[in-house]
Amino acid sequence: MVGRFAPAIGSRSRLMAIGLMVTVLSGAPFRAEAQAPTTQTFSAGSGMVLNFVKSDKTADFEAVMAKLKEALGKSEKPERKQQAAGWRLFKSPDPAGGNVLYVFFLDPAVKDADYTVTNILNEVFPQEVQTLYKQYIDSLANRNIINLSLVQEFGK
Repeated sequence: MVGRFAPAIGSRSRLMAIGLMVTVLSGAPFRAEAQAPTTQTFSAGSGMVLNFVKSDKTADFEAVMAKLKEALGKSEKPERKQQAAGWRLFKSPDPAGGNVLYVFFLDPAVKDADYTVTNILNEVFPQEVQTLYKQYIDSLANRNIINLSLVQEFGK
């Protein structure tokens, strides 16, 4: 009797996984921010931030990311160097609901360190932060923040 239901259970899992991917790629929020948080921390071992950037604002977003990289490198806070070591930015070549998907992949995420882009920029570029903040916020169509805990390493 169990064998008769196994395909249905497998199909349901596949459908849920496909639905999850469609949600991610469409830009629909898992947990969208109504406004920028005061601080953004990651309590799990890793994290992702899905940045859905307006297609006509990618140059602005990438300019702010260049300043973010510079700020992480110039910061006197030791956790900023740790954050920089595990923080990668990816750009998807696939359309994301009329936007461009940029993904922050944080592995490892520095536990309880502040990953708020504008807070980091403010530490190093306090005179420019208002302009950078506007450029950053105006470029975003949506953001989704995802904490990730490792379940399985397939290569080990």
